[in-house]
Amino acid sequence: MTATDSLAVWLRVRREVDWQGAPALRRVPPGRDGFRSWCEESVRRHDPVRAERLLAAHALARGDAARRAPLDFALLAGWQREVLAATAAPFRVGDAYAKAGRERYGLTSRTRADFDSCLCEATDPDVPLAARAARAYLDVAFFHPFADGNARAALLTLVHVLAREGVVLPEVGPLQIARYADDRAGAADLAVLIGVLNRRRH
Repeated sequence: MTATDSLAVWLRVRREVDWQGAPALRRVPPGRDGFRSWCEESVRRHDPVRAERLLAAHALARGDAARRAPLDFALLAGWQREVLAATAAPFRVGDAYAKAGRERYGLTSRTRADFDSCLCEATDPDVPLAARAARAYLDVAFFHPFADGNARAALLTLVHVLAREGVVLPEVGPLQIARYADDRAGAADLAVLIGVLNRRRH
């Protein structure tokens, strides 16, 4: 297990990324909703119950986007209860680990407040939408707020941030690769990838 606090690393990297270099997105819905298609096709083939739970959470995330609900941990916890079919989805109570222990996400008395502060920036009009969506996705990945299902929470968060401004990606599969807290270039590339997917039509 690593001694490095990967969350602290991410918070430093987050400040260093050139988010302003992200591509502009077209606010025209594609022919299909990539998240829904991923659930109906790839996820359902392996686990129909998991697919239904994700679709229910997706409906909540899209509904929250339509009513422009503030993005914070409480909102994510509502989606996560659907994802996990749980009555509660509390913030983690200790350090979290990922990637076979390569990354450790520390916990302090400020972690949850810092998480909400970062999520609040997802509506900052001075930052390109692709960058805001990528940054929010990575915030969830590296704050790692839940005991389980953080990758799904990160993807739902990205979908929500885009949907608030009328953008629906036709494909989400390429987004789902391992991301590392110390990878500044990778963080910027995620925003670029969102731009590439935004221009695909199915």
